[in-house]
Amino acid sequence: MSPNDGTVAETGEFALIRAVTEGRRQPPGTLLGPGDDAAVVAAPDGRVVASTDVLVQGVHFRLDWSSPEHVGRKAVAVNLADIAAMGATPTTVLVGLACPPDTPSEVVKGLTDGMWAEAERAGVGVSGGDMVRADQLVISVTALGDLGDREPVTRSGARPGDVLAVNGRLGWAAAGLAVLGRGFRSPVGVVNAQRCPEPPYEAGPRAALAGATAMIDVSDGLLADLGHIGEASGVGIDVRTADLDIPARLTEVGAALGADPLDWVLTGGEDHALAATFPPFAELPDGWRTIGVVTMAGSGITVDGKPFSREGGWTHWR
Repeated sequence: MSPNDGTVAETGEFALIRAVTEGRRQPPGTLLGPGDDAAVVAAPDGRVVASTDVLVQGVHFRLDWSSPEHVGRKAVAVNLADIAAMGATPTTVLVGLACPPDTPSEVVKGLTDGMWAEAERAGVGVSGGDMVRADQLVISVTALGDLGDREPVTRSGARPGDVLAVNGRLGWAAAGLAVLGRGFRSPVGVVNAQRCPEPPYEAGPRAALAGATAMIDVSDGLLADLGHIGEASGVGIDVRTADLDIPARLTEVGAALGADPLDWVLTGGEDHALAATFPPFAELPDGWRTIGVVTMAGSGITVDGKPFSREGGWTHWR
């Protein structure tokens, strides 16, 4: 049976694994890829940056909203964004996939096609993983990265007087979620931002080289994630709305849905932009734009100098 026909139970575990791994190109840093008990990946720095995320069907994605390819790309992107947020360069990803036995094999093939495509966009490969039976579709991805002899850029290095900057899109995925939630499938650019984020992978290492003092992946919402930097660094952060980019497309969608696009930019998650603090008067790398300033401890996360009265982003179990 072709691995594109039937269910995963009918195709069989090892035939399915062969179908999603054979013929794939690995980067030079993957010394031994899929097919053995474990992969072997080069670690030139001598240290390995590692991150894991879990995506659950119905919580993080819906297959009636997204294609399997979109979901596969998203699963890899959300992990590699964390590597970039440490100032590291991605080196590989490992994938754990759990699904019911009646899952169509073509869905798994689509998922893995998306995973390989996003890994390639970041310059890495899928070096291994596992497939198991479960009651629902769950994807777990572990991403690895290399620091290139630099120190990691953590959440705890911001200091009063630093400037706050971002690289990547904000508010697009939240707008796409609002559109999908109303039963629409367009504008496609906005909807696709929810289906599959486009993290600026190269921006993380560039920020590290430029002297970034703290950095984070904006996954749960700008204000919520800045709160993590503020707490870890013992500082406040003020966001200046005049410096935020609100594209015309988001303004148009907001007008159509009766929503304020500024709320999407401030609190919407899943764009996986990078937010970082830099020393005063630092020359920001290309693509980074200033949107605020680090303030004294105790001032919290503020917007135009005032506390934000609503939730700053997504929190599980809330």
